[in-house]
This record gives sequence, C-alpha cells and structure tokens, in this order.
Amino acid sequence: MTKPIAFFVHHQGRGHANRTRAVVAEFSATRPVSVLTADPSLFDGFSRDIEIVALPNMIGARVPTARLFAEPTPRVMHCVPLGVRETRRTMRTILDHLDDREVGLFVVDVSAEIALLARAASVPAVQIRMHGDRSDIGHVGAYEACIGMLAPFDERLEQDDYPDSLRARTFYSGGLCTSVDPVLPRAEARARLRLDPHREIVVAVTGGGGSGTPYAPLTVAARAVPDALWLTLGPTHREGHETDFGNLRELGWVPSVTDYLAAADIVIASAGDNTVHEVARVGGRLVVMPEWRYFGEQTRKAEALVRLGVAVQAPHWPGDLQGWRDLLDRARRLDGETLRPLHAPDAAARAAGWLEDLTDELWAGAPAA
Repeated sequence: MTKPIAFFVHHQGRGHANRTRAVVAEFSATRPVSVLTADPSLFDGFSRDIEIVALPNMIGARVPTARLFAEPTPRVMHCVPLGVRETRRTMRTILDHLDDREVGLFVVDVSAEIALLARAASVPAVQIRMHGDRSDIGHVGAYEACIGMLAPFDERLEQDDYPDSLRARTFYSGGLCTSVDPVLPRAEARARLRLDPHREIVVAVTGGGGSGTPYAPLTVAARAVPDALWLTLGPTHREGHETDFGNLRELGWVPSVTDYLAAADIVIASAGDNTVHEVARVGGRLVVMPEWRYFGEQTRKAEALVRLGVAVQAPHWPGDLQGWRDLLDRARRLDGETLRPLHAPDAAARAAGWLEDLTDELWAGAPAA
C-alpha cells in the first residue's frame, strides 16, 4: 500500500505554500497527498490532485480571560496561549486527519508545536529546516521529535551552530526555487521589458511575507546614482514623507519576476528562501537586505551568503548618498556566477524523492490496516 503524505503549511506569505506545491508536483501520481492550512486559497489552481483541509486561523485569536493570558509560555514551546478555541480545533483537526487517512509521513512547514504534536500522536514527521537562531529547547526538541529535517537550500549555506547530530539527519535538496519562467540573456530580457539596453538597472525585490521594501531609502539611492534606473518589485513600505524621483519606479507585482532579475545589473533583495534562489537562478549580483523575521531567520541567511562571498550587505539601509554609492560599488565587484550554483534546478524533485523513499522505508513490511 502506498502510504499518504500530509503537509502542514503555514499561511504567512507565499513561500511555504509555493515550496509545497513545487515538491508535491514531483511526487509519483499514485501517492495520496493532503495539505492542512489556514489559507486554502494558496493552492487555488494547483493541477495535482490533493486533498485540502482547512484549519482555523490561530494567529491573533483571542484569549478569553486576562488570567489565562497571564500564564507564562513553557520554554519548550513558542506560542501556546491557553483557552483558545481555534487552537483546540486546529490540533483536533490535524490529529483526526492523520488518524483517518493513516498518514505515513507528516511534513511540517513550519511549527515546532505541531512537530511535537505529531510525535506525541505517534506519526512520523519531517520538519522543514530554516535559518535562524534556533538553538532553544523548543526548536531542538521539535527537531529531535522528527525523523529528519528537509533543508530546501545548499548545505554550504548551513549555519556553523547547527549541531552535527541534527545535520546528519537533515536532507539538503539544494536551492529550491519555485519560479519556472525561462531565464533569458540580459539583452533579451531588457528587450522583452522595453528597458534601455545600456543603462545601469537596479531592481529591488521582496516577497509577500513582510511589510515590503522600505521605499524611503530607495529615494536616497535614486538621488545618489541618478544615471541608474531603479525598479521595485513586490510591495513597498512608505512612511509618508518620501519624494519621488523619475529614475525610481514602483512596479508592484509583475507577471514575470525572472525577466526583471535577468535584466538587472544589481538586485537588492530580502533573504527569503525563494527570493535568494530566484536571484541565484539568473546569476545576479546580490545586495541582500534581510527583513525582520522571528528568530533572526533572514539575518542568519544573509550572514551565510556574505560568508560565502556571493552577496554583499549593508548593516542597515543607507540613509546617505555616499553610503549608497559605496554599497553599489561593492556589488559591482561581485561575479554573479558565484551565486548561481546555490540554485539547484532539480531541488524539488530531489526533495520529493527523499520524502517518498523515506515514507516507503518507514512502512515497509507493515501489516495492512
């Protein structure tokens, strides 16, 4: 019997869902797959036949009394307020589904508490590995409760403080990028986008998981390097006092991010998993500016990129003209080809193969239910 694989998919931003879609698309056609998420719309239009289980949205759910709210969080957990009905319903829905479908492997992307729940329910689980300061007892306990971790990035980007015992149980798929648009040579990408073939172009890009690229610093950048064309992709964050400049354009969400990245001389990007791998896929010169995330996730990824010499970073968004000029000078000295190997075209297929093989190995010889 082919055992089902289920995914818990966090609904913050698009990255968790896009990664799941990419991996599931590579599963064998006979593998039953289900996805449990608080935002089923993230899987609208997905061509693969999967079961979607809607979960309550626990984020921001009200704690019913001040006394319950005052109870401290245990060190082994991160977010477990007491008395929250949405949390009870979420955990009950997950357990009922794992039991009813006799799930062979539960992939958690991401939640330390739900990984612990799976172990308590006797269900083998795999936790998606993310960067960050995660040496606390809650994270380590969740990792140890899992039968393995799946890291959707190159092992060279791993942190030095990740314990060897956990590294040995981690599968590194290589850099997983969910974009599939073809990568054009720079001249062809510019021609398609009707951009000046000779002008320096700087593209600032961010995903949907945060508040957007700070716009005010880019207005300073546009003044500092007026001969360059500055383009922003994705959301931007304005503070209300910005002065717009003719060489700075907000494009918002665009049909093909890949074309703009391929057309750029320099890319300024957050340190989200997919964003970094999108830039690596086109071999771009990367200025990495991490966004705030829990446990310093993007900060630690940015440190790893700089350590490998494949990106440059400023300690903060430059607020002066010379600061921007110096940062761009450093970026111009990068060779984008050094970043390219961190993207693995077969990463999703490798991850899918590992998950399916692991599931089959775990249940080989088990009696039929």
